[in-house]
Formats: sequence, C-alpha cells, structure tokens
Amino acid sequence: MLENEIINTQVIKVLYMNSTYQIYLISDSTGETLDRIFLALKAQFKNFNYKIHSYSFTRTENQILKIIDIANKQKNSIILYTIVDVSLANFLLKESEKYKIPCFSVLGDLIINFSKILNQKASHLPSGQHTLNEEYYNRIEAIQFTMNHDDGNLINDLEKSDIILLGVSRTSKTPTSIYLANRGLRTSNIPLINEYSVPELLRKNPKISCVVGLTTEPARLLDLRKNRMNSLKENEPINYTNLEAIIKEVEKAKQTFKKYNWPMIDVTRKSVEETAASIIKIHEIYKNNE
Repeated sequence: MLENEIINTQVIKVLYMNSTYQIYLISDSTGETLDRIFLALKAQFKNFNYKIHSYSFTRTENQILKIIDIANKQKNSIILYTIVDVSLANFLLKESEKYKIPCFSVLGDLIINFSKILNQKASHLPSGQHTLNEEYYNRIEAIQFTMNHDDGNLINDLEKSDIILLGVSRTSKTPTSIYLANRGLRTSNIPLINEYSVPELLRKNPKISCVVGLTTEPARLLDLRKNRMNSLKENEPINYTNLEAIIKEVEKAKQTFKKYNWPMIDVTRKSVEETAASIIKIHEIYKNNE
C-alpha cells in the first residue's frame, strides 16, 4: 500500500509539472505594463509551463464575455488584468468567479492605496501612461537622438547626450542605448578600437556627459563575434575572432576607462535591462554631482 501511495504521489507531481496553464492577459490599453509584470512573475517559478493569450484595448463588457467564454473552455486558465475602469473590472471579476477562473488585478490595490496616500481620486482613464504630454515628446526626442548617434555617428554634438556608452564591438551598446532612449535618456554609443578611437572632444573633456564603459569576458565576446560572423556569412576581419587579440582589446578598453575615470560595467552575465538599470543609477549619481 505504501509503495502504491509513493508511486501515485510521483505520478501526480509529474502531471503537475507537465500541466500547461493558460494565462489570459487582459488590458484596456496596449498591454505593455501587464506583459512586463508577467515576465517578472514567471521568473519566480522554475516549473511553470504556460501559454499566453493577450487581449489589449479591452473596454466593453461584450469583449469580456467573449474572453471568459474562451477561457472557460480551457483547463488551468488564469486571468491577469489591468483595467482602470472600476465597473468594467468588477464585471470581469464577477464573470470569472462564475466559472471559478482565478482572476487577479495587478494595479487595483496600488491605485486604491496611492489614492488614499495622495488624498485624491484616480482618473481611471485607459492608456493614461500614453498621454501626449511633455514627457512623451521628450521620450520620442530621446529615441530619435539615440538612433542618430548610434555606432559613433554625429560625434560633434556629444555634449547633448545624457549618456555616452563606450565599448568594443559586441558589448550590447546599441540595444542598451535603445532601451535607455525608451526611458527618455538621449544616448550616444561609440565603438572602442583603441584609445584614439575615442572622439577628441571626449578626450579633452571626459566629463562632458555621463560616460560609461561596457566590457565583457573575452571568451564570451569570442562566441558572440563568431555567431555574428556566421549569421552574416562574411569573412572574418583580422583579429576580430582571435582570442589572444580579443584579450588585448578588452584589456586596452579597460585601461582607457580607468585613465579617464569612467565607470565600467561588465555585461557578460547581464541582460540589457540589468545593464541599463546600472547605467541609470550611474547617471543619477552624475547628475547629483554636477
């Protein structure tokens, strides 16, 4: 009997681990906030098989009913939502409860609590974060600036940059720059071949802006460069994928960062988001010391 119970328990565990959860992300706006929250949530669970069903711009009861009908026909359905209209949110909760579908708001309690702290009513306007205000236009300007100043372009107006990124090839300068631009920071990035590839304007005035050096482990850099060359199907430049040359290249870059007293971030095991978060902290310190 005991042996059978152990076997049954193991079977249940396997079935549980193999269960696929149907995650319904329902938003009254673009769904961007909800997507990011779910990314953070799922990272907390190792054994989590799921399939995402995204529904953006959900603003009517009829839309809610159609989603509930679909979710009810699936096993292991879970609903996460960001709906600021109170009556519509309550309707969703009521309908999901009818069919015993777990349903969670990711903003509701926050809005209520902030309303109490600030002693004012929330607007409850969908897409409130996408209002065409000064902050929005500053972000668009930052994105345009960053695209124009990618890979060492337009170095004559570096002083207009909020952040300048330096690094050897394949240290995630461009994707990090774009991420920072989406946070409203005008970012220039410059490929570092040697010290003299640093623009003269920057060498003469190393503190002209918040400058950050990006570096990585040579072995990792070698893999990235080989993968890039294979995908492009081009001939390898001399020393571009030579480990000894890469080791020297990375070391010279570090020496340059130290010479000009620029903070340095090792991106080897960091995502673009993590690298950007570190850069934003450095930028805040720079601004406070101006």
